[in-house]
Amino acid sequence: MPPSPEPRRRCGRLLAGAVAVVLVVAVVVGLTTGVFDPHHARAGGVSDNEYPTSFATVTEGPLSSQLSASGTLEYTTSGGSDYTVVNQASGTFSKLPSAGETVSRGDVLYRVSNDPVILLYGDTPAYRSLYEGDTGPDVRELNRNLVALGYATSIELDPSSVYFSDETADALERLQDKLGEDETGYLTEGQAVFLTGQVRITSVSATLGTSAAPGAVIAQATSTSRNVLVNLDASEQTEVKVGDSVQVTLPDGLTTPGVVSGIGTVASSGSSGTTIPVHISLKHPREAGTLDQAPVSVEVTTVAVKNALIVPVDALLALSGGGYAVETVNAQAVHQLVAVTLGTFDDAAGTVQVTGDLQAGVRIVVPNV
Repeated sequence: MPPSPEPRRRCGRLLAGAVAVVLVVAVVVGLTTGVFDPHHARAGGVSDNEYPTSFATVTEGPLSSQLSASGTLEYTTSGGSDYTVVNQASGTFSKLPSAGETVSRGDVLYRVSNDPVILLYGDTPAYRSLYEGDTGPDVRELNRNLVALGYATSIELDPSSVYFSDETADALERLQDKLGEDETGYLTEGQAVFLTGQVRITSVSATLGTSAAPGAVIAQATSTSRNVLVNLDASEQTEVKVGDSVQVTLPDGLTTPGVVSGIGTVASSGSSGTTIPVHISLKHPREAGTLDQAPVSVEVTTVAVKNALIVPVDALLALSGGGYAVETVNAQAVHQLVAVTLGTFDDAAGTVQVTGDLQAGVRIVVPNV
């Protein structure tokens, strides 16, 4: 997969452009507050500094800051790590999965000497044989799977139990009968592979007819859901966090919501510089159709303010002594500079959060361009 283009930030360019327009005015004024003679104000909002202006209004409400980037929609896990299928059975590989195949809980993943190795869901990998009387997190996973597959009810077998009971053995015998295997009532190491969910096989490294050695990797897989991978410039890693809301624009121009589900910790160097992988899960995967390896653009909401005083970025005046101000206009057409402190930028709307001696509804001067 080719590296994604470098993410783009716009707020710096917006602010720089706005300041360039009004810098000369602020340098001449050189005050944090000051009153202009209303008799020198020209009709149509053109003051005695001879640059064309118009008016905007200070508003109050929610404001957010976004980070724009390009990414790729592809099959992967929400955290970005592929699944590794590790064999624990001994014998000869007599059946293997195919790339692109989807395997669910209880399905036969592959066969060793014609004995089935099934997929069960769980975070603890199979590392021992399980017998009646055993306890542990791997037993709890087995109990959960037997109930989920319908070989016992939650009343007959507690799916949260860490104990291998008579009911566990009975349910396991029903599963073995369904698979056409000997109904032993115990699970031999190598008879099942535990992975965290339904998988889509991406590659197979084992070969039919070769010896199956315990501990050998036989395949790689991903989840069956598609996520967006963004190669984020490493310098912007601290601006994004897991849980941030995302708007994903698909190749057909439609948008669908997502959320940052994982951020890598290992940087990679390439033609786009040093990048960190950021993984985005879609909230409504069906809206993406059947796309795979498709280029998309994303807007990550990195900061959200529920209630802010908001002004257009181009209303900002750079003061000669440092800092920023906006030019207010009252009902008597008196112009005054009011110093403000900048907060969150909304790149898409071209607005910025400010604090200062302002309130919603006040008219302010903006360039008429």
